[in-house]
Amino acid sequence: MTTSSTTSSKPRSISGLALAALGVVYGDIGTSPLYTVKTVFDPTIGLPCDQINILSIVSLIVWSLTIVVSVKYVALILRADNRGEGGIMALLALATSFVGDKPRLRGVLMITGLFGAALFYGDGVITPAISVLSAVEGLSTATDVFTPFVVPITLVILIGVFVLQSRGTSDIGFVFGPIMVLWFATLAISGAINIAHHPGVLRALNPLYGIEFILHQRWLAFVALGAVVLALTGAEALYADLGHFGARPIRFAWFMGVFPALALNYMGQGALLLESPKTIENPFFLMFPAWALYPMVALSTVATVIASQAVITGTYSMTKQAIQLGFLPRMRIVYTSAREIGQIYIPFVNWLVMAAVLAAVLGFRSSSALGTAYGVAVTGTMLITTILTFFVVRNGWHVNLGLALAATGAFFIIDVTFFSANLLKIAEGGWFPILIGIAMFLVMSTWKHGRAIMFEHRRQELMPLEPFLDSLLENPPTRVHGTAVFLSADPQGVPHALLHNLAHNKILHERVIFLTILTEEVPWIAPGERMQVSDLGHGCYRITARLGFKDEVALLPLLDLCKPYGMEFELLETSYFVSRDVLVATPGMGMAVWREKLFATMMRNASNMAEFLKLPPNRVIELGTQIEI
Repeated sequence: MTTSSTTSSKPRSISGLALAALGVVYGDIGTSPLYTVKTVFDPTIGLPCDQINILSIVSLIVWSLTIVVSVKYVALILRADNRGEGGIMALLALATSFVGDKPRLRGVLMITGLFGAALFYGDGVITPAISVLSAVEGLSTATDVFTPFVVPITLVILIGVFVLQSRGTSDIGFVFGPIMVLWFATLAISGAINIAHHPGVLRALNPLYGIEFILHQRWLAFVALGAVVLALTGAEALYADLGHFGARPIRFAWFMGVFPALALNYMGQGALLLESPKTIENPFFLMFPAWALYPMVALSTVATVIASQAVITGTYSMTKQAIQLGFLPRMRIVYTSAREIGQIYIPFVNWLVMAAVLAAVLGFRSSSALGTAYGVAVTGTMLITTILTFFVVRNGWHVNLGLALAATGAFFIIDVTFFSANLLKIAEGGWFPILIGIAMFLVMSTWKHGRAIMFEHRRQELMPLEPFLDSLLENPPTRVHGTAVFLSADPQGVPHALLHNLAHNKILHERVIFLTILTEEVPWIAPGERMQVSDLGHGCYRITARLGFKDEVALLPLLDLCKPYGMEFELLETSYFVSRDVLVATPGMGMAVWREKLFATMMRNASNMAEFLKLPPNRVIELGTQIEI
């Protein structure tokens, strides 16, 4: 749903960025026509495929795209940027910063936003599975011979996608936009041709069809809404990729290309169904003549791979942000492009998501079955986005309460309706993304809470740095040549690594740096504003480095920013001292024992600090500390 932020210094035109956005931002929502209409009329829902219902469903889809995507996301939420960045993590940081003087409300919003971020992982698993599977299912539309091979072919394609992640997309990313132009043009043309054959479907543009359907069908309409929402999957990407492309190119691509193409295609599928209801078996592929089926399966597969790529990359980006904001333990992050800092690859996440995606395909085995699972994660994230947006509008933009409620209240009602309709599908598959979301929420909340307990434990035992140095340097130990950099979580306290070094080695380097890296609740911090240097005397310095949650974490480039302060660091004369905590789970001292054990396990398996900060391995000294929680 989101991807990287580019460091390219050459400005790109709105049209150029809009072209790139077609593949990254709109890949998910752009491939929804493959399965949405078919899922709405799936026999498990029980909605008859007659003229009134066809017109009503098409009307609901088109007007949902208009209200939820065009008005909510494009007109309102794209304005709620965190220093140019979007996405639920950026929105969470923004909303909580605006209610900083209300700790209880801040805590509630933190939990709410954290669960929204957790649900994103469920979306990240189901999107590749349902997208690629729905494309390959086109083969069985051409001939039943391929039916037994649909799932195996899907698995092979998905495995290939994940295996190639470590190479990045810099070599092939430039073709995503043109391919998606072809895809959206095909959606529009095929839809227009079918509308020309049965122009009566244009009546679906009247919103009364959808309204009357809801009023008259009631329960059946409520159930059907759980499938209609599939047309909106990927709407979050408009906001999540704000920092990559900017609001204007995203809006331009939506109104000038994506929205018209989607509306035409959905109405084209409706026209086909009005003419021949039996085509409900697969209305998307049956819009095309027999000679075009195989080329369309190929184009659909490529389009869904591009959509999957965007979501997978978004999972990496979300994970990196969560790590820097303190919601997940350190993981190995590989940068796959020298030009774009956001093009990253996280091996652990890649293989974990791949396993979950393959399990989803093997477990559900059809796009219709996966459709029952899809909506819960999507609508849950959309609902939480609306809630957080209210606090940005009210507390950040200082809009009066009535107007703030009016701006977000209608969307809240729509989101609650869609979310409630999808809760009906928990037994049929909705449990799957909820299970992923709950698991990720427990992991992230346990890590956040465990770190808070650990830091509080450290704070209680912390020795103030400056009085300690004054006492130490009254009768100083042997000073040795070179620079020692001690990493410390608290800039005011004595690092445990320093105490261990003094106890065992009984030396102090001629220049000692106490370095603390803080992650702010903003995406980026300008290089000139990152470093704060204080001279503590006797060759000792306190350096505080401030990073945004989307900034690259690398210590050596950070230390280079100290040159204006007259400080340079020679590689072969600088040693880095890191504390490695060993946790002991102790009953009755903080969290439940199972959560303490989970936290301790995550601590043991967290990426090495030196590797995470990209330090030269032969210049790092690790000293262990045991902590009870």
